[in-house]
Amino acid sequence: MSTLRQRPGATRGRLGGGPPLTPPPMQEVYNIIPVHDLLAEHPSLRYPEVRSVASALLRSVLNLPEPPFYPMTPNMDLMDWLGISFGFQNDNVRNQREHLVLQLANSQMRLQPQPANHDELDRGVLRRFRKKLLQNYTSWCSFLGIKSHVHLSTRRGNSNDPTRELLYVSLYLLIWGEAANLRFVPELISYIYHHMAMELTKFLDKHIDEFTGRPFVPSISGNCAFLKCIVMPFYQTIKTEVESSRNGTAPHSAWRNYDDINEYFWSKRCFKSFKWPIDYGSNFFDTVPKNKRVGKTGFVEQRSFWNVFRSFDRIWVLLILFLQASIIVVWAGTEFPWQALEKRDVQVELLTVFITWAGLRLWQSLLDAGTQYSLVSKETPWLGIRMVLKSMVALTWIVVFGVFYVRIWSQKNDDGRWSYEANQRIITFLQAVFVYVIPELLSLLLFLIPWVRNWIEGLDWVVLSWLTWWFHTRIFVGRGLREGLVDNIKYTLFWFVILVWKFGFSYFLQIKPLVAPTKALLNLSDVRYNWHTFFGSSNRIAVVLLWMPVLLIYFMDLSIWYSVFSSFVGGAIGLFSHLGEIRNMEQLRLRFQFFASAMQFNLMPEDQLLSTKATLVRKLRDAIHRLKLRYGLGQPYKKIESSQVEATRFALIWNEIVISLREEDLLSDREVELMELPPNCWNIRVIRWPCFLLCNELLLALSQAEELADAPDAWLWLKICKIEYGRCAVIEAYDSVKHLLLTVVKYGTEEFSIVSKFFEEIEFNVENGNLTAAYRMVILPKIHAKLESLVGLLVGQKNDLSQVVNLLQALYELCIRELPKKKRTISQLREAGLAPKNPATDEGLLFENAIMFPDAEDSDFYKQLRRLQTILTSKDAMHNVPLNLEARRRIAFFSNSLFMNMPRAPNVEKMMAFSVLTPYYDEEVLYKKGMLQDENEDGISTLFYLQKIYEDEWSNFIERMRREGMEDDDDIWKSKLRDLRLWASYRGQTLSRTVRGMMYYYRALTMLSFLDSASEMDVRTGTQEIASHHSLNRNRGLVDGIKPPAAKKLDRAVSGVSLLFKGHEYGCALMKFTYVVTCQVYGRQKAKGDSHAEEILYLMKSNEALRVAYVDEVQLGRDEVEYYSVLVKFDQQLQREVEIYRIRLPGPLKLGEGKPENQNHAIIFTRGDALQTIDMNQDNYFEETLKMRNLLQEFKNNYGIRKPTILGVRENVFTGSVSSLAWFMSAQETSFVTLGQRVLANPLKVRMHYGHPDVFDRIWFLTRGGISKASRVINISEDIFAGFNCTLRGGNVTHHEYIQVGKGRDVGLNQISMFEAKVASGNGEQVLSRDVYRLGHRLDFFRMFSFFYTTVGHYFNTMLVVLTVYAFLWGRLYLALSGVEREAKDRSVSNEALGAILNQQFIVQLGLFTALPMVVENSLEHGFLPAVWDFVKMQLQLSSLFYTFSMGTRTHFFGRTILHGGAKYRATGRGFVVEHKRFAENYRLYARSHFVKAIELGVILAVYASHSPLAKNSFVYIAMTLSSWFLVVSWIMSPFVFNPSGFDWLKTVYDFDDFMNWIWCKGGVFAEADKNWEIWWYEEQDHLRTTGLWGKLLEIILDLRFFFFQYGIVYQLGIAGGSSSIVVYLLSWIFMVVIVGIYVIIAYAQDKYAAEKHIYYRVVQLVVIILTVLVIVLLLEFAGLKFIDLVTSLMAFIPTGWGLISIAQVLRPFLQSTVVWDTVVSLARLYDMLFGVIVIAPVALLSWLPGFQSMQTRILFNEAFSRGLQISRLISGKKSTA
Repeated sequence: MSTLRQRPGATRGRLGGGPPLTPPPMQEVYNIIPVHDLLAEHPSLRYPEVRSVASALLRSVLNLPEPPFYPMTPNMDLMDWLGISFGFQNDNVRNQREHLVLQLANSQMRLQPQPANHDELDRGVLRRFRKKLLQNYTSWCSFLGIKSHVHLSTRRGNSNDPTRELLYVSLYLLIWGEAANLRFVPELISYIYHHMAMELTKFLDKHIDEFTGRPFVPSISGNCAFLKCIVMPFYQTIKTEVESSRNGTAPHSAWRNYDDINEYFWSKRCFKSFKWPIDYGSNFFDTVPKNKRVGKTGFVEQRSFWNVFRSFDRIWVLLILFLQASIIVVWAGTEFPWQALEKRDVQVELLTVFITWAGLRLWQSLLDAGTQYSLVSKETPWLGIRMVLKSMVALTWIVVFGVFYVRIWSQKNDDGRWSYEANQRIITFLQAVFVYVIPELLSLLLFLIPWVRNWIEGLDWVVLSWLTWWFHTRIFVGRGLREGLVDNIKYTLFWFVILVWKFGFSYFLQIKPLVAPTKALLNLSDVRYNWHTFFGSSNRIAVVLLWMPVLLIYFMDLSIWYSVFSSFVGGAIGLFSHLGEIRNMEQLRLRFQFFASAMQFNLMPEDQLLSTKATLVRKLRDAIHRLKLRYGLGQPYKKIESSQVEATRFALIWNEIVISLREEDLLSDREVELMELPPNCWNIRVIRWPCFLLCNELLLALSQAEELADAPDAWLWLKICKIEYGRCAVIEAYDSVKHLLLTVVKYGTEEFSIVSKFFEEIEFNVENGNLTAAYRMVILPKIHAKLESLVGLLVGQKNDLSQVVNLLQALYELCIRELPKKKRTISQLREAGLAPKNPATDEGLLFENAIMFPDAEDSDFYKQLRRLQTILTSKDAMHNVPLNLEARRRIAFFSNSLFMNMPRAPNVEKMMAFSVLTPYYDEEVLYKKGMLQDENEDGISTLFYLQKIYEDEWSNFIERMRREGMEDDDDIWKSKLRDLRLWASYRGQTLSRTVRGMMYYYRALTMLSFLDSASEMDVRTGTQEIASHHSLNRNRGLVDGIKPPAAKKLDRAVSGVSLLFKGHEYGCALMKFTYVVTCQVYGRQKAKGDSHAEEILYLMKSNEALRVAYVDEVQLGRDEVEYYSVLVKFDQQLQREVEIYRIRLPGPLKLGEGKPENQNHAIIFTRGDALQTIDMNQDNYFEETLKMRNLLQEFKNNYGIRKPTILGVRENVFTGSVSSLAWFMSAQETSFVTLGQRVLANPLKVRMHYGHPDVFDRIWFLTRGGISKASRVINISEDIFAGFNCTLRGGNVTHHEYIQVGKGRDVGLNQISMFEAKVASGNGEQVLSRDVYRLGHRLDFFRMFSFFYTTVGHYFNTMLVVLTVYAFLWGRLYLALSGVEREAKDRSVSNEALGAILNQQFIVQLGLFTALPMVVENSLEHGFLPAVWDFVKMQLQLSSLFYTFSMGTRTHFFGRTILHGGAKYRATGRGFVVEHKRFAENYRLYARSHFVKAIELGVILAVYASHSPLAKNSFVYIAMTLSSWFLVVSWIMSPFVFNPSGFDWLKTVYDFDDFMNWIWCKGGVFAEADKNWEIWWYEEQDHLRTTGLWGKLLEIILDLRFFFFQYGIVYQLGIAGGSSSIVVYLLSWIFMVVIVGIYVIIAYAQDKYAAEKHIYYRVVQLVVIILTVLVIVLLLEFAGLKFIDLVTSLMAFIPTGWGLISIAQVLRPFLQSTVVWDTVVSLARLYDMLFGVIVIAPVALLSWLPGFQSMQTRILFNEAFSRGLQISRLISGKKSTA
């Protein structure tokens, strides 16, 4: 059986010494082409290019030196020889042989003009491939100043022999193919290649070994030698480093990741350290103790928020200096800034910005030294010297500026005015400034001439590295990143406009309004404070708190302005790209003829010209043609009609698209008939446009004929021809009726000749232009009515002879008697042949014996008849065809995309080859029967849910099943179970959906390959064949009451164009496309008999081009395990799974992050020039795959000054219809993947790689570290690092919107929050990473702005928004409790300032600006009014609540990750959300990130309301705190609003019980967090265990804020008696101690007595209660305590308790072993219970109110499901009562 473990056969490279085993026998399994057997029957081998490359590789090796310990054999080729000489594994050799043959053959096929000799490998092809493959190695050699070891023979006689070049290329591929995890360290591979190429050169040139005096032989050879001697030592070192990271929890600075290993090879010291053969005793390897080992290289990742300043210092310097300058100017008190700038005092004060600038420089240098000091070692002393020097120079500048500045003022003060001497001192200061800014001026100059800078950075001269040493370390990446001048101007202009707007806004609306209140507060003297003041009665703290929120907004609002401006710019670019021109089916109908021509123009290759270069003339011609197509100029569709082949080609493609939509159940059978383009038959003279275009046209033409009954023919025809479809409908109807009548009336009868004569007469009149003159047009409607009845009868197959005869006689009467204007006698009619010749024949008997009904089995005839019926009868335009919204969206997008600018398609043979790679772990492949049937607690099954959400698709599916032979609906669970499982799986986020989508590439390529090579004859006859085949398969029983015959199964293999294939199409498609799914644990699943393995096998069986790669673990001894990278396929001949390659790995696959490691192990099995990365939650569409060859042509075009290395592709989020939450998420995501990325790519030039479906330049990436980074934790967002790496290494990322790929997103709030948490944590890690630091420093000023605000800056600014709310509320609380607010109000200090803060903060929080990109993109693609309506609908469905909530998620995880780490991969699960989440689960997930913070803000708002004099005016209070209350409500209520059945009273009661059980559960050793509160509580503090000293300190400082409540409130209590002495506060702590003491006594009594001596426990409780009451009564009576004070003091002491617990958690290592810890834990439990009660109270209230639950269901799910849900509840209710 194929699922059994296959032990590698004897032909595979195994362990053990001795000579390598003989090459495998000829009948070996192959992957794509049988390279080993060029005589095999295989469609790919018919290409001479494949044979020529294979023969070049397979040439004899007998003239090469003989490998050591191994005799040469005649059947060895170059790859075998290399494998044996250097110890590579046999399957690695086989894999790379096929890889190289396919690569070179595909390149040679693209050659234009074709080479003279087809049977020889073209040297140019090989040379170009070598240069590209070894480009990174060559530039590495140049960077290090060493000579490349690739020595190509320059001797004349040898110049035609490609052997040497092939050997160098093959050697690199073999090293790369076996390097395993070392593929992540590209410069280490360059180092290995450098020395192995040297050995190869010496071996080939038969050098004499200087040590032995014998001919040189490679230093490593033998079985698996390369793996054991080279790969394993490095692998082992990396593994040891990863182990020392304690699963990623150790600080990044304590261990070396992949980047550190790689960057060790960026300096020449690697040659001294390793030598060659490799010195395993080097201090680089893990054989050396850790303290003597090489440490971090190139960069040290340290956790700190200062990283945001360090990496993007230029942004912060600009913002801080402008802020300082603005405050100085505003302080002067003039109305406009330029008035202040005329004053000399202000001018001189402005010079202080240079002192600040120097101070910031000093801070930057101190941060650099503080974080990077561990890089300094004996080998890198200059690094330390530079750190010290930088700080000293910055300090010197501060002193110089300071001294010069003081001298200016002292001179002025001495002179009493601005004298000449004082002005001279200003000039001296300015001269110093000029010296200071020389480096900035130089960089500005280079910014203006970017190509000079690129050229300089590209030079590897030592002199240059000395000159730039001061500014930055010389590194291998990040050089020459400047863009071309045009791009430079574009993004500079973009940011210039934003910055001017921002600075104007900040000056007039943020800074200026604050100056007056600030001055008033500072001048406020003798303030009577409510409490004890420590620093005298200064109001400075109040001023700081007033400014705090405004400053935070000042620093973050650039991201809002970016959002606004980028929306408009993105919208404009989208308009110019012609996005959204065809928005719906109605607009497609208007442009369908042009659409046909556009499809021909874009998807069909043009005749290949000799020159491949796009000349200017050709570009111009294409552009003009596109314009014509787009706006219907010159009616290019006329051409399509004259050339019938073009029309037929279009019909083949269009029909295949319609068929694919039918297979996906998006269309019904009837809709297929209405939409397909039938082939020409029945002698119809025009293109037969789809029915949905022709509907109503015939009736319109009839009414026009009535109107213009007496007009000349030409007028009438002109009017009908105004619309092309009208013309076609009239001609088709006429031709069809003619054919029908001549078919129904028997041939050879008199009636037949009458009918023929009648049509001849009409045609004669038409030709002579006498139609209206000869016939009465008003009779046409009557004729139409009779024809309608006749066709109806025939379609119904009722075969009622008398009715048909009656209708034909009536038609005869109308046509012969009433229609002609000129009445004719019977004899004239006979003469004309329009009446029976025999006078005896009564007209009543006419047609009685002349009827011949068509054969009931002639389905083709009935199909055409139904079409005729549609044309005759449809009275309204078919706006609702197709009915399915997704089908309409897809067709509209596809048709619109063909009018956008895209490269012309080449022939399939000439296109670039590409692969698709999908990483998979153990997610769902196909939904199982149980999953579909199992009901949740509400009685809802997944299948029921899907049937309601996708109602029309379900009915189409049932219709298809019936057509395929399903008798009874219950069969769906029996004979059609697999179809049902597939149907459901294609609507989830499953592997089967992804595989189906990607395999459309194969189907599209086979079809296009056929069309490329098909002759006119093939195409013409082919369409007839397909039509007749389809009509056999298509259900004929569309009419009620007639049961369809059991039709053949409409299988994909035999439908559509594939019927016409000749065989070579499959070979061509296989050469151009490979799909590898990397199912990491497939081997383990097979061994366990897991159903996933069986389902994956089914996918392989159904898809010929699918390959599965997995990691196989083979147990050798008790502890020894060998790991193999294995590739398998399903062999269609053998009908089983076969193993193609098995390549041994150095050890376990996963050292870093799982997904990139999984991709990396399988990337060696991919083929082609391009690689599309696809995730497991994606889908594809057949019509989009047709454009893939156009997209791949983009790699040949320059975008700016570079060709692309990543082609960004647009995504369509397909999960939006599931629930309102999914809709919000998909709307947000859609605006980012369309408008957001469009702007990033052009004009900003900073688009990265954000997850899939981007297309990579495969060869470029495989030599530069692969398609993602994998270091543990730091690369948790692995995809974006591919973009960073690409940009730093001089790549170029573009974005293309004429092609789209489907993508699924998370659909439930908990899934979405986990996803947001993962992304936010990933961004937190990015802040620390070297890539972000380097991009922040190496990109030019404006690109760096774009980079910051679209990556980590977005998250940082989101955090600042939340901090603004905090700063604002804490500031208000301080002002209220201290008494400053009261004093200010009494002395009427202006409240303008507060207004300034509030308005901004409210706007920001509403998220109006963040919603703008969504509205703009929606307007562009669907129209302005639908976009506005969508936005309003979102607001009504509470989207603002969701967006505010997710802002909290992002803030929490981003901030926590930077401070403490703890980022981890969170598996979100991609199920459907139909289950109610328990309260305890929501509490566990959101307690720390949302609930506690919301409660804190709520308490502040409540305390402020009760103590602020301003709050007495309720309007002012509401205006000030509305947005804050909104934040509190959304953070507390969102998890319940978006929880199915969130407000169900019974569920709320059960949830509360469940929560209390969880809180009090005493778990055992193995209890889990979801069962036991204490375990969860400890898990929530994990980040505090791993954080550093600074993290702990900052955490404690932040926790101190909770003590402020007590300090502020106790002075307000009646018992304080108005005193402001410090004693009041100190005495209040007695209460705190007493409360805790009481709790400890009761807890102790409970532990000691509650179980056995219960009476003692009750006595203790009684005593405590009596004493407490007594004390309270005494205080009320004698100490002036008021009863309300008891409530108020809760607000004081509860936060204090929380603060103490929070600090205790930080100090856990010291406290855990003491007696205190148990008290802390039990107090923490009480607090969590209290928080839980506070959170569930509003939920319980809303659940108790009637009608709330049904409203919530309406908000959460779309109407269809809501209706279905109510119905199912009623039914289940009835079931239970019955």
